[in-house]
Amino acid sequence: MSKSITLHEFILLNQQDFLFATGELTSLLNDIVLSAKIISRDVRRAGLTDHVLGAQGMVNVQGEAQQKLDLLADQTLIRAFESSGVVCGIASEENDSFVAFQTETSKHGKYVVLFDPLDGSSNIDVNVSIGTIFSIYSRRSPLGTVATMDDMLQPGTEQVAAGYVLYGSSTMLVYTTGNGVNGFTLDPSIGEFCLSHPNMRMPENGRLYAMNEGNINECEMGLVAYIKYCQSRENETGMPYSGRYIGSLVADFHRSLIKGGIYVYPAVPAAPEGRLRLLYECNPLAFIAEQSGGLATTGRERIMEIQPTTLHQRVPYYIGSKSMVEKAMSFLT
Repeated sequence: MSKSITLHEFILLNQQDFLFATGELTSLLNDIVLSAKIISRDVRRAGLTDHVLGAQGMVNVQGEAQQKLDLLADQTLIRAFESSGVVCGIASEENDSFVAFQTETSKHGKYVVLFDPLDGSSNIDVNVSIGTIFSIYSRRSPLGTVATMDDMLQPGTEQVAAGYVLYGSSTMLVYTTGNGVNGFTLDPSIGEFCLSHPNMRMPENGRLYAMNEGNINECEMGLVAYIKYCQSRENETGMPYSGRYIGSLVADFHRSLIKGGIYVYPAVPAAPEGRLRLLYECNPLAFIAEQSGGLATTGRERIMEIQPTTLHQRVPYYIGSKSMVEKAMSFLT
């Protein structure tokens, strides 16, 4: 039996694929790996200790009730990035504004990280899969200065690396540096992420769609028509698609990555710009989707080409198998 390749070994073996193969990005990815192990541990203990389960009693900038694990995950990642020496600043879904690190070492950091510390956290109390999503950019501001808003508001095409950690039946980390997508599963017996899904490719088509159909009557007519197409025998497969909606973006996306499918979170009257955040959720998963052969759009334009204007900007989201997303777009006017 061949030896498993750990994530640390894989990063070192493929360091030449990084845009700047100087070791800093390798170090940053290793900091994310360590943070993921800590968060995974806390998630596994969620039902056993009061200090990690339940609502915090506060509302974040998104107007969403913060869970205790939201803040624990957020603090874990911020501490790791601040002490890394290669990150000059971060932006998180849980914070009103970005954070520019103030130490002299951090001011010379080459990267900024934008992240959703715990996607799907409303599902924590019912033991449904949740995840961490991250996106890494090279800073635009001069080395030796504090990070600026301009460092944060970069289009997705400028991402150096992106990934997510899924806390499910197993803990899995999936990431890309622009040279394909690879997945690693945490082996609890040795405490290491091991390569389990090399060179991941999203099927070009599928029979699964994920959408909150409780809002279907408030959606634009083109999307209503597309969902009817999915439910009919007139689609490409000749059989109705299966509806699968978990309500945790990472989990719904991961299923499409493995099995093929489409995830839709459209604009509705209550959220005319959509509900998903461009910088923390949409761009990083779009990078992974494109690198695995999939597609991510607003229904009309490529997600990664959008120039962000605010930190917490929201967009409609169509992501998944390439032919399915293209078909959905053909229904929209």
